Amino acid sequence: MFKKILFPLISIFLAFRSYEILRTLWLLEPAKLNIWMVLLLSLLLNLFITGIFAFIGFAYPTNQLLPDNYYRIRNRSSIATLSRVLKIEYFKKFLLWLFWGKEKNRTKYFDGTKQGLENFDYQTRQSEFGHLAALLLIQGAVMVMLVHGHFLMAVITTSLNFLSNFYPVVLQRNHRARIERMKSIQNAKHTKNTAAD
Repeated sequence: MFKKILFPLISIFLAFRSYEILRTLWLLEPAKLNIWMVLLLSLLLNLFITGIFAFIGFAYPTNQLLPDNYYRIRNRSSIATLSRVLKIEYFKKFLLWLFWGKEKNRTKYFDGTKQGLENFDYQTRQSEFGHLAALLLIQGAVMVMLVHGHFLMAVITTSLNFLSNFYPVVLQRNHRARIERMKSIQNAKHTKNTAAD
């Protein structure tokens, strides 16, 4: 109950801070920002906007804002090809090294059980929705930067957005392709066992 109140408040705070950064950019001429300020503001904007959806997603099932149809994987081969091109495996290894390598953190996502598989599916949807929403909102903020001539910041912000939000969206779709394959194997075994009885 505590997080259902606290986390949305954190999201509101981050939304306000994001608005303040954009308002500052609107008022400042690009020439007045040195490269370090551009890097810092780009990083903060990515963190704040991604954080908006992360915190609200920790408290509520935000994935339900998109239809179930969106989360279904229709073309596994396209996901596999995109994953190979983007070297998603390295990104996954980086995340394992950074945070998910600890068994306690991994089992929070998937504990190896059938119930755990359902939880893993839910977690991928939550994560994908949060990163997708952040990806789109940050690119909307990039439009504001371009209108006001902050071209370098637009490029840096887009690059950071690509790494911190587009990569995770592809990774979650990759996970869900595997989950769907595992579920179809489970269903086939269940059907075979039922028919044998």
